[in-house]
Amino acid sequence: MDSATLALEIKKIIVECLALEDIAPEEIETEAPLFVEGLGLDSIDALELAMALEEKYGVTVGDDPDENQKIFFSVESLARFVTEQRG
Repeated sequence: MDSATLALEIKKIIVECLALEDIAPEEIETEAPLFVEGLGLDSIDALELAMALEEKYGVTVGDDPDENQKIFFSVESLARFVTEQRG
């Protein structure tokens, strides 16, 4: 699966999993921050998103807050994490 396809899938997961009714997956910028500015997600959203990614792709997010901050920075960083985890 190419990175653009994976990024779009992740955007769809974000919209569905977090019930974002006012935004279409295509409107989420791949490089934009997901937390604070950007989509303004919070730690509860990150947990729900982590569970959705684990269910869909079989990837596991660890407990290191600094590492998780990097993983969940943007759709692009999430796609890179999924790609690396799936080998």
